[in-house]
Amino acid sequence: MAENPTDSAPVGPCLTPDENEFPFGYPISICQKTPEPKYLCCGCHNVLKKAQQTLCGHRYCAACLSWIVRISKNPICSRCKEENPQAVGDESFLSEEKAFIDAAINKEISELSVHCVISGCGWTGLMKNFETHVCGGIFLKDHKQTVTEISTEEKDDLVPAEVQGRCSFADIGCSFKGSQEMVKEHEASSLRDHVRLLLQFVSQVKAQSDANREKRISGLSCTKPSMNPLEGNLSDLQLQGAVEVNGDLEADCFHAASSDSEEELALQRFMKEKLLAELEEKLHVFENIVTVLNKEVEASHLAIAASVHQSGLTQDLILGLEQRVMDLQQTLAQKDLALTKLEQSLHLLEEASYDGVYLWKITNFTRRCHESACGRMVSLFSPAFYTARYGYKLCLRIYLNGDGTGKGTHLSLFIVVMKGEYDALLEWPFRNKVTFMLLDQNNREHVTDSFHPDPTSGSFQRPQGESNIASGRPMFFPLNKLQSPKHAYVKEDTVFLKCVVETNS
Repeated sequence: MAENPTDSAPVGPCLTPDENEFPFGYPISICQKTPEPKYLCCGCHNVLKKAQQTLCGHRYCAACLSWIVRISKNPICSRCKEENPQAVGDESFLSEEKAFIDAAINKEISELSVHCVISGCGWTGLMKNFETHVCGGIFLKDHKQTVTEISTEEKDDLVPAEVQGRCSFADIGCSFKGSQEMVKEHEASSLRDHVRLLLQFVSQVKAQSDANREKRISGLSCTKPSMNPLEGNLSDLQLQGAVEVNGDLEADCFHAASSDSEEELALQRFMKEKLLAELEEKLHVFENIVTVLNKEVEASHLAIAASVHQSGLTQDLILGLEQRVMDLQQTLAQKDLALTKLEQSLHLLEEASYDGVYLWKITNFTRRCHESACGRMVSLFSPAFYTARYGYKLCLRIYLNGDGTGKGTHLSLFIVVMKGEYDALLEWPFRNKVTFMLLDQNNREHVTDSFHPDPTSGSFQRPQGESNIASGRPMFFPLNKLQSPKHAYVKEDTVFLKCVVETNS
């Protein structure tokens, strides 16, 4: 029958290290070769475990960084202070949130060649298999024989010198070591592991107690084999006498077993009460945290609601201002248009004549003639003029390349009767004599042409639209005589036309 490992397990603390055996990094002594400086923690100076790189570029074990940040009010990278104390800046301040896992260094460390730190064990391998060997089934498989734990001096090297506290469950197998704050945090977060160690310890104590009780009972009932019936009968008599003389021997054995069971029950009850008290304390803390968080969430909701309301008001105000700006822009555009019209009216009033005589100056004559010949500008209109202050409103119209019978050969000059403000008070049709003049700028010989309006022509009736059809002289002056060397009809690219309307007709 195979031997039960539980029966042969030694009573006392379990020798199997847990996950906290090397909480601050691996000792340099486990490495086959001296590790490079980049593999060493700036805090514990051991081989990095779960390496993290800080903003300053230096590396720490995850546990070391957490411990330094927790116990120091102003955590600064020790390596930065050693290298250049004057150059310590914001990047030298340590923070778990700003550090990141150095996957490259962790991978290189996992490939380092190491050996077992347990005395008498010859295991060697890679760093990535070291914790499996120490904490898992490989350790139990390779260490069935009695082995000694790492010496106290070696274990103290695994953590910084400032860490001296031990877990309250160290006597039953927990090997966690750290500062007092870390021990408290460990005990609060490792209840399940501690209960498991306690159950293992109780099971071992119970197994040992059962074994001792069986040995006591078997010592009373077992006899040596006799060579003959007489010796056997004598032994029976001796056993019976011993039982009669020592009648309370068996009762003592059962009493001892019963005492062991009571101790176990009391220990279990104590641990349950302790666990319940810790759970109640945690529950109370969590309830307080939830209450605070609920208040913060409610305050955040109120702040968000106020912000949304204010945002809506601001948006309405912005829309109102935008609409107002659009209205102002439209009003400004209307005023600009009205101002332009007023300027045009003022310009016309300044050039207007109220005595029936109008002098028309046409500049850029050569270009205008070319544009008229090409068809881009067929004709030109003069500003309006009047026969009197409240008389007929008239203007001139000229075709520089001719119109009708004079097209292409003559200047064509016409008069246009326009719709005026006082037409209702005037006599119609328009009958006043009209005289056209092309002025010689040398004042030698002006060209003059006069005519009387045809009363039956629609051009001289009261205008129903803005103006009537132009009427006048389609063959007013030949184009080929404009550049006559004897006369200066065109001088400095300018022409002067004059219209005289008789007002006493």
